[in-house]
Amino acid sequence: MCGRYSIYLPADEVGSRFDVRVGEEYGPHYNAAPSQRLPVVTNHDPDRLSHYEWGFRPDWADSRIINARTETLQKKFGEQADRRRCLVLADGYYEWADLGDGKRPYRITRADGEPFAMAGVWEPYEPETTQTGLGAFGAGEGDGTNGEPDARFTILTTEANAFQSTYHHRMPVVLASDGERRWLAEPDESLLTPYDGEMDAYPVSKRVNSPANDDPDLVDPV
Repeated sequence: MCGRYSIYLPADEVGSRFDVRVGEEYGPHYNAAPSQRLPVVTNHDPDRLSHYEWGFRPDWADSRIINARTETLQKKFGEQADRRRCLVLADGYYEWADLGDGKRPYRITRADGEPFAMAGVWEPYEPETTQTGLGAFGAGEGDGTNGEPDARFTILTTEANAFQSTYHHRMPVVLASDGERRWLAEPDESLLTPYDGEMDAYPVSKRVNSPANDDPDLVDPV
């Protein structure tokens, strides 16, 4: 499960780490939440940082899907996996767990503190139109901020590794650095495995419970 995460790396470091052009829309997210426009790198435009909404609703679903299980990826999201893949950029994600002192949020990172990419898939969508004061209809006319297409993404999840299992039985697919561009190039499901590198975790403020809170204090240990 992955319902919140963070990405607050400076823009120039995002560009160099993920080898992409970074535009003006990029900014820090200490509490990235579903429905927000968040930074991704797509297979359709792998040299540029895009911003898509987190969570899309397939035809068979009643609500937006923010996580997609790798075990049923081809069955439920086969078209997206084959044609529309992305990297979801992060430097940590949050899990809520009770380790004996009540349920509270923990921030999970790579042990070396380096940013990483979670595997995702994406889907274009037509925004709802609204009546304007001039009698015309429009809601961005099919374009996101800065002329980007309107699109939404979901994060792929897999079974937890030994470290993650303390906090949850599922985890996002954290790609190895050398697997990031491979995921964009082809739907190689051998990449969609539990992360085998060292990880770290620490408790953070319960203020992260509310997506309205988005400030640097949220990533500090408590």
